[in-house]
Amino acid sequence: MNNLDLGAFGNQDWMWWATAVAGAAILVWVLIVWQKGRPFSEGDVFRASRFSSGNHLFPTQVLISPANVVQYTPQWIGRREESIHMAHVSSVKINTGFLLSDVLIETSGGASPIRCHGHHKSDAVRMKTLIEQHQTAYYQTSGRPSPAEPGPVGPDASRR
Repeated sequence: MNNLDLGAFGNQDWMWWATAVAGAAILVWVLIVWQKGRPFSEGDVFRASRFSSGNHLFPTQVLISPANVVQYTPQWIGRREESIHMAHVSSVKINTGFLLSDVLIETSGGASPIRCHGHHKSDAVRMKTLIEQHQTAYYQTSGRPSPAEPGPVGPDASRR
């Protein structure tokens, strides 16, 4: 009799089951990574390249809407989101590399800026353009003076 008693399973059956379980685990892993890499919202969502550091499995995504800018980073369990209202975006900086670009979105309140790295150059430029367009529309429709327009000055300013 064999020292290794596999019971009802023979050597071939054991190898087949081990391969099937490993294949199923790999398939589940691929599905999770694919699901978390999909755009998290409708609209203008920009996803970082998987070839950039920190974005291999779960690339960071940035949603730019007329109301706010949202940085979304999926994780194995849950997600990390940071949002800045369009009225509080003070500047957008793009640092362009050979293939990919980094985007820095700063706030007017002095809070920590949104840092996004690994976006394609065209996406980075499009992000900046959209933010500027949404800010222009926000300040034109809100009835408040835009940051470029000075408010009323003089003794009659308080009566307006």
